[in-house]
Amino acid sequence: MFELFSHTLVLLSSNTAFYLLTVGIVSLCIGSFLNVVIYRLPKQMQLGWQQECRVFLADELKTTAPIKPNSASRFNLAFPNSHCPSCKSTLKWWHNIPLVSWLLLKGRCAFCSAVISIRYPLIEVSTALLSVMVAFLFGPTEQALLYIVVVWALMALTFIDIDHMLLPDQITLPLVWLALLAAVFGITIAPSEAIVGAAVGYLSLWSVYWLFKLLTGKEGMGYGDFKLMAVFGALLGWEFILQIVLLSSVVGAVIGGAQLAIQGKNSATPIPFGPYIAAAGFISMLFGDEINAWYYGLLTP
Repeated sequence: MFELFSHTLVLLSSNTAFYLLTVGIVSLCIGSFLNVVIYRLPKQMQLGWQQECRVFLADELKTTAPIKPNSASRFNLAFPNSHCPSCKSTLKWWHNIPLVSWLLLKGRCAFCSAVISIRYPLIEVSTALLSVMVAFLFGPTEQALLYIVVVWALMALTFIDIDHMLLPDQITLPLVWLALLAAVFGITIAPSEAIVGAAVGYLSLWSVYWLFKLLTGKEGMGYGDFKLMAVFGALLGWEFILQIVLLSSVVGAVIGGAQLAIQGKNSATPIPFGPYIAAAGFISMLFGDEINAWYYGLLTP
């Protein structure tokens, strides 16, 4: 298996255009699947929580209509089949071709002509472009493959957090373990650095969370943010945590402030912080060394 993977990398490295095209097409298809994850995973989690609550509070809920034990399992990433949210018609396979189907259908359902949000093709195209950027900068290497998988996960986390103020453990925790295993296999940093980085990343926001809560009595962020910082700490090392925190804070203040102003909301309105962590972490993955060199260069007399 390893030899086959090595031969594949050699083949891809001999033809850069083919390599980038392959990454782009695969990532475009993954982007289509991410649209499913973004929409269905939070709903699946909600159904699971409802089922658990009904079982846990069975005595208190005797007067309510019982819920079937397997009702939550009937809604997942694979079932039901893709369908129009307006007319509920099941889509054909040619209605699900990434980007192409949306363009051919002119952004409307083939059955009821309901408008299909432009967000779906934008997520597909963004996933492909960001993945190709990683592939171009890192070449056909194990590190590039790792970072592309991280990009796919970050896309899902970003839009789930925007929609639901939630960073699911089903995505963040496997990313932490993936980053630690990558260090063990020599793909990224030393294993000891990855472990320390994960701990520092988690504790950096965890400490801010508790300090803010002690001072104000309010929760300033969620535990998913801590775990996402642990991902980048395990990938890049503890030296990049400050960079990511600063970048995410600046981007969050500018974009989040502008968004609240446009929507006419006050500063007390909660905004998801995960997308800004994801954006800052992505920048650090690609250009972190250059940013640190520039920053420390400013401090050097």
